[in-house]
Amino acid sequence: MIKPLKYRSVAVVLLFAMTIQACARVGLDMPPALPTAQDIGPVSTEVRSEPSATSTVKVEIPTATKIVPTPTSSLPIVSISAVKGNLFIRRGPDMGFNPVAVLYKDKSAEVIARDVLSKWVKIKFPNSDKTGWVSIQTQYSLIEGDLKTVPEQMPTEWPVPAYVRNCTYHQLYVMPAEVVIPPILYSPDNEIRVNPGSYTVYDIDVSGDPLVAEIEVKEGSNIDLVKDGSGDQHKCE
Repeated sequence: MIKPLKYRSVAVVLLFAMTIQACARVGLDMPPALPTAQDIGPVSTEVRSEPSATSTVKVEIPTATKIVPTPTSSLPIVSISAVKGNLFIRRGPDMGFNPVAVLYKDKSAEVIARDVLSKWVKIKFPNSDKTGWVSIQTQYSLIEGDLKTVPEQMPTEWPVPAYVRNCTYHQLYVMPAEVVIPPILYSPDNEIRVNPGSYTVYDIDVSGDPLVAEIEVKEGSNIDLVKDGSGDQHKCE
């Protein structure tokens, strides 16, 4: 009786072992379990674009430059001096303009302009804001400084002519113009144009060349000389 139980026990153990081995093999042969909905995450539909290779341009922004003005040297002062005598200051750059003042000997004035031919200079009256013109075509004027540094100035008007007429039958000599006016018999040559200024008239047909007139000529003047060196009076017709 004891022997059959022993074989039965061994048989049971063997059967149990075979059953476990078979289950293990079935477990190995089964497909893997599918993931549940909770295990699946959302799939992104975005397509990530790769950055394109672009050239890089370096842009330099200019910075504001501060301009500091440099000090400019003032133009050299040009002056005119009256030497050896006085100089008339006229209202325009021509002898035909009236004198308006005098630049006395050894006095100087600042030059502020010149005419286009550089024969006249415009000056400021000493100790005054008034201006006038002085001829530099004379030995009585002396320029100091570079005349080219002063601006040119064109006249805006012309002088009004002035005339002197000889109504006598003698030749009359006018100083300082140093001109002889023929007698009335030579009309119209007995009339001459003169510049404004002071003149003395002499009769050169009379011995000793006596003085017959002292005249002051201004722009627009028309002066008749009616007395000769003998004292005779005449009138122009």
